[in-house]
Amino acid sequence: MEETLYITNLYEYYKELLTEKEKSYFEDYYYENLTMEEIADNNEISKNAISKTLKEVKNKLNDYESKLNLKSNYDTIKKILSIEDFSKIEKYI
Repeated sequence: MEETLYITNLYEYYKELLTEKEKSYFEDYYYENLTMEEIADNNEISKNAISKTLKEVKNKLNDYESKLNLKSNYDTIKKILSIEDFSKIEKYI
């Protein structure tokens, strides 16, 4: 569950970097709660192709985050703001 929440959060940051097909499969699986088999049937491709694409998307999202740190920086800024220590924000702006 925690991994799913993390990967869907990353998706919200980086979805525009994915192809339409990748976005469609991801949203069907994570937001619409369709099984890989249902997605495969709907798109007339193999379940293996869906599985492979979803793994590739997860890898891409993790790679984008490791390079760009958008979610990490957001979480850090949110934490800093919650303790009202504004002097720590400068390095993230």
